[in-house]
Amino acid sequence: MKILLIINLFKKYNLFINKKIYIFGWIKNIRYSKNYIFIEINDGSCIKNIQILYLKNKNINYIKNINIGYSIFIFGKVIISKNINKQKIEILLINFKIIGNIENQKKYPISSSKYNKIEFIRKFFHLRPRSKFFGVISRIRNFIYIEINNFLNKNNFIWVQTPIITSVDTENSGNSFKVSSLDIYNNNNKKELDFFKKESFLTVSGQLNLESYALSMSKVYSFGPVFRADNSNTKKHLSEFWMLELEVAFRNIKYIIKFTIYLIKKIFHKLLNKLYDDVYYISKYNNYDINKVYNDLNKEFITLEYYEVVNILKKKFNIKCENDITTKYENILLKYFNCPIIIKNFPKSIKPFYMKLNKNNLTVSSFDIIFPNVGEIVGGSEREYRKNLIIDSIKNNNMNINLYKWYIDLRKYGTVAHSGMGIGFERLLMYFTGIKNIKDIIPFPRYPNNLHM
Repeated sequence: MKILLIINLFKKYNLFINKKIYIFGWIKNIRYSKNYIFIEINDGSCIKNIQILYLKNKNINYIKNINIGYSIFIFGKVIISKNINKQKIEILLINFKIIGNIENQKKYPISSSKYNKIEFIRKFFHLRPRSKFFGVISRIRNFIYIEINNFLNKNNFIWVQTPIITSVDTENSGNSFKVSSLDIYNNNNKKELDFFKKESFLTVSGQLNLESYALSMSKVYSFGPVFRADNSNTKKHLSEFWMLELEVAFRNIKYIIKFTIYLIKKIFHKLLNKLYDDVYYISKYNNYDINKVYNDLNKEFITLEYYEVVNILKKKFNIKCENDITTKYENILLKYFNCPIIIKNFPKSIKPFYMKLNKNNLTVSSFDIIFPNVGEIVGGSEREYRKNLIIDSIKNNNMNINLYKWYIDLRKYGTVAHSGMGIGFERLLMYFTGIKNIKDIIPFPRYPNNLHM
């Protein structure tokens, strides 16, 4: 018995007309007419349900027991649909078998009446993939992840598996999760008895490790989870999220910016071409203008110097910006320009230690790219490759230089100019889909006061 996925049935439906097939799935809808019972099932392989026709003159008592959410096995004959405008084919039921029922339909959270209540479904991380909304999100996330890897592979990038547990804080923010094998409730623990015999953390970025490979393999990337212990329970923050990070030797900031924009545009166009039905559904659900995204990505991004942004905020909005550009200021700028913005050359005082110092000794060769409806998605820079300057930067940031001896070594032995960037994967997905809450774009969100499953 060969099981057919619904996506393959729709793709090659001409091959199956008047043939008998086997499929599995979950019941999404049931309707009754004078002569037929219509059962819509889905197996998760695509957004479309396949309609099953059941003649009422057959044994109806057994089929009356089924309901939405049941898992079911179907054996039937593929026929041309009578409503060809709605769907090209349907299945005339020959036999079926209930695999799993719903023990209490009234208590089942993912019932048809609650499919569209995302805030309610968010309480049930283990069940929400069964809703149409989260099925769509899962397919889009999977597709973009695969396409990014394929794109980088075709452009000769080598994937490096950077560590989850690390001894350094890449961003020097202090917002890291500590890792320990000791009993956290025992104040008498001695640090020298800990597993690694030193402080260790969940990684906030794989960048520093990635640089060591860039300085021997030229073009490398990492793509995986990172962790931030920020006590920020907003619609754009998670404690665990995914980051795409690139490092390229012999290249400057112009190359990294150009390549990053090319990557984002390419992936979005592929998404529209391959998963249009899913994208259309999610954009309609969110009342999101996907054509605006398409148009934004098909024109030049606006590029501004950091101090140009400061002047715009002051002159146009009477806002005095002395430090980093906050989310509030990002939103003002995005509303004003109504398109993606590249902001370059931030003051060294507000950026991490590893960024290359510009000739003015005040700013670093850095950039952020902010996008409408989301804000910052991309951050990057040229890396400081001059040994004396990286040592000065580590000291000036009051960091333990002993922890970074290996990083300084990279500047001692055959160093070259190199650049890199990071893309917040979930935020990129938010921009592509119009999802308003980052907790709805990741399978199992981790955020302050929440650790379900």
